[in-house]
Amino acid sequence: MRDINIEIVEVGLRDGLQNDPAMMNTDGKLEFIDRLIGAGVRRMEVASFVNPKRVPQMADSADIMARVPRDKGVTYIGLALNDKGMERALAAKCDEVNFVVVASDTFGLRNQNATPAQSLEVFENMMGTAKAAGTPCSITIGAVWGCPFEGEVPMDRVVRIAERAAHLGASEIGIADSIGVADPWEVKRRVEAVQKAIGDIPLRCHFHNTRNTGMANAAAAIDAGVRILDSSCGGIGGCPFAPGATGNIATEDLAFMLGRAGFQTGIGLSKMIETAHWLETVLGHTVPAMVSKAGLFPKAAA
Repeated sequence: MRDINIEIVEVGLRDGLQNDPAMMNTDGKLEFIDRLIGAGVRRMEVASFVNPKRVPQMADSADIMARVPRDKGVTYIGLALNDKGMERALAAKCDEVNFVVVASDTFGLRNQNATPAQSLEVFENMMGTAKAAGTPCSITIGAVWGCPFEGEVPMDRVVRIAERAAHLGASEIGIADSIGVADPWEVKRRVEAVQKAIGDIPLRCHFHNTRNTGMANAAAAIDAGVRILDSSCGGIGGCPFAPGATGNIATEDLAFMLGRAGFQTGIGLSKMIETAHWLETVLGHTVPAMVSKAGLFPKAAA
């Protein structure tokens, strides 16, 4: 058994549900949170303080944060993309706030009406507010391995953004394959380049399985030294502003792979599979995850 812990950050409540055609109600989301906690999740992204007209699935974020269980040792993350969003996230008592900067101009303008340079200016202001409040503020760099509008994204641009985020005091830096175009070898190259640029700041990776490379990319990131990965129960989700950006890698698939390799995740697979099956009934459609279909590793015959 490996003595290595991989932290899985559950993003189903936010990045998962925001792109799902079903509109899960507040009570359903709270049950989802309870089930994830029961499955061993201890850090999850549950809220998004953005314009509800753009992402109506997240309109109840303040209500969610007012009702989440606070006695379970769970860190609740809220997404904010501007000063107003930061103020709302802090007022809702998010344990951590995450900001997104997209690595390409065109996608950045479509996603949050800002270029990478403009987004980093916003992040600088938000970091001042977060520091004053004593709340960690992380940043995720989107479209690190490719943009749906510009194609290839130069690695030096990603590195410069990461360096700037580190300089501004990000508590953690994430790099995201927002449209699912990465391959394991390029994952290793970019992870190593970003790690060198940000020093001791924790690095988190976020992969989509759009082209069936998500799990291989997660393994490559771990081989390159990453110890924090995003995933969503059932593999639901995707960016509503990136054409064809289907689901995140599935939490149960990731936990199964890591568990078979001897890594520690704290995730109870049986409970996570049960949660994925429950999720299908609530959403009214199947989820793309594989382990919730195939089941656990078969026991030997007696």
